[in-house]
Amino acid sequence: MSITVVRPGLLSTVQDLGRYRFQKYGVVPGGAMDTGAARAANVLVGNEGHEAVLEITLAGAELLIDKDIILAICGADLSVKAAGERLPLWRPALIRAGSIIKFGACQSGCRSYLAIAGGFDVPVVMGSRSTYLRGAIGGYQGRALKSGDVLSAQAPGLLSERIKSLLSGGLNGGFAVPHWHASHFAIADSLADPIIRAMPGSHFELFTEDSQQALFRQTYQIAVQSDRMGYRLEGAQKLALASPQELLSEAVANGTVQLPSDGNPIVLLSDRQTTGGYPRIAQVATVDIPVFAQLKPGDRFRFEAITQQEAERLYLNSERDMQMLKAAIALKINGAN
Repeated sequence: MSITVVRPGLLSTVQDLGRYRFQKYGVVPGGAMDTGAARAANVLVGNEGHEAVLEITLAGAELLIDKDIILAICGADLSVKAAGERLPLWRPALIRAGSIIKFGACQSGCRSYLAIAGGFDVPVVMGSRSTYLRGAIGGYQGRALKSGDVLSAQAPGLLSERIKSLLSGGLNGGFAVPHWHASHFAIADSLADPIIRAMPGSHFELFTEDSQQALFRQTYQIAVQSDRMGYRLEGAQKLALASPQELLSEAVANGTVQLPSDGNPIVLLSDRQTTGGYPRIAQVATVDIPVFAQLKPGDRFRFEAITQQEAERLYLNSERDMQMLKAAIALKINGAN
């Protein structure tokens, strides 16, 4: 089975959950920006959550399917159509051979994730299939997809085959889907001003009291100069240290909020550098990083302060929800007649 890229859209890459254990050598983790949507899409087609998916940003991709295939699309609503008909999100779909999957205008969110039964078959580089664009490694030839690229699938597992068998009976037009769907994991598709929960960072006490309060009081906007490496934020009040500081570079994490000299925070994301020397005023809770990944330049949000204990509780709850999704799908598929 293969998928041909007719049009790549604004930015489409192969991603999985990231490239870890190599940060000490300066290799960035990378991986899907919205891991919740990527994992959910994999689970819906019968894969393990870490298989490679396509991350499609904002609009424009068109894909040609050469054989009947099970796929799922989660994350942003990019007005997806299959064989000319609107394709429902957050559920498995059996797509007929010869169909075109077309991603249109963005209705909500920023990044959409397409998983196929078995996962995309690209080389494993340092333990991951993810694309790191700046380093030109991983994914499909270390780059964003182009027109004419052909992506292959790995062999689907037993659960994927079972899903395909159950949906085959309903394949009348270009595709067939079940009546049920997964919850919209961590996507802020109906929030005008999303709330991003964060903990005070390791250098929080070095900032002026007014800056500490302003971080959680004011509304921020995602700047145009934002990408997978980090989101630059713009707020009415710039933040400042109480006094000049010389800081050593230290390891950074997904969601670390740094403050450069211009007083506007930067939130580090999937393609972040491995170390940073700017003061760290906050750390976004892991559970809200997928929400952050669905914001786009121009979107507005506010930070809300929480404790580390609360962040841990929220994370454990989100992992429980993912396990419940896996169990529910297994019950639906294996229990079907």
